[in-house]
Amino acid sequence: MENELNVTYITLGGHVEVQKYRYLYFLIMFTVYILIICCNFTIVCLIWIHRNLHEPMYIFIAALLINSVVFSTNIYPKLLIDFMSEKQIISYSACLFQFFIFYSLGGSEFLLLSAMAYDRYVSICKPLQYLTIMRKTTVSIFLGLAWFVPACQIAVQVILSADMKLCNFILNGIVCNNSIYNLHCKSSKARSIFGIVALTNIALLPLLFILFTYTRILIISYRSCKSVRKKAAQTCLPHLLVLFSFSCLCAYDVIIVRLGSEFTKTARLIMTLQVILYHPLFNPIIYGLKMKEISKYLKRLFC
Repeated sequence: MENELNVTYITLGGHVEVQKYRYLYFLIMFTVYILIICCNFTIVCLIWIHRNLHEPMYIFIAALLINSVVFSTNIYPKLLIDFMSEKQIISYSACLFQFFIFYSLGGSEFLLLSAMAYDRYVSICKPLQYLTIMRKTTVSIFLGLAWFVPACQIAVQVILSADMKLCNFILNGIVCNNSIYNLHCKSSKARSIFGIVALTNIALLPLLFILFTYTRILIISYRSCKSVRKKAAQTCLPHLLVLFSFSCLCAYDVIIVRLGSEFTKTARLIMTLQVILYHPLFNPIIYGLKMKEISKYLKRLFC
């Protein structure tokens, strides 16, 4: 019995002179991927090993770093295969799966940063109630929601896109991001509505909540003694740096899709590389250098 599978393939048309520089691209991306895994898991292991780091703030940091590793693993192996292949193609179903992981983990990052902001708010603004509010159960619920809610929201987008007819089979990118919408013959009103709902729930609302909590922290710290201001600066600054970095990269992703036709292929490639290269390495560097306890254990480990 012979069954012929009807598989739709998409050409990843965002690569620039990959035939000429394939070995250079492969070496750079492979090196960066190894660095991402080593840097993130080094800090995760330090948090796991040292019991005094088993606090909500450090647990959220470990979850954020694991999120970065999974995000990178969703992208880098496929990229490395593409660099060494004659044709840079991907099946439509695999493209949708990469899209799902890409944006569900992106939404998880915003929700994890929201949980970290709430943790800092309770620690600085309600220190006497901290142990009552931030219990293990509360932390577990926050972690579960941070991964479950974005996955459900993005799953709706993927399901609505799965059966849509394709008129274009060349994706203007090197990863499956929002550019997949340009492959469809016609736009879907339902998908657009769900997209706006998902963007609001997993990006805009968490961002507003983070800004609100840090504004409250700033106001209370300003009215308090010097030690409280110092504690607020030491623990909140790394989170704010990561939030600013990630928000800029999300804006890049929107710009790439919305204004993609106005950018050259090289410019689109550089902007995409900013998203997949910069942030997964930025997180461990910031938390490793700026968080006092983590920095202390890193110095002991390497010195």
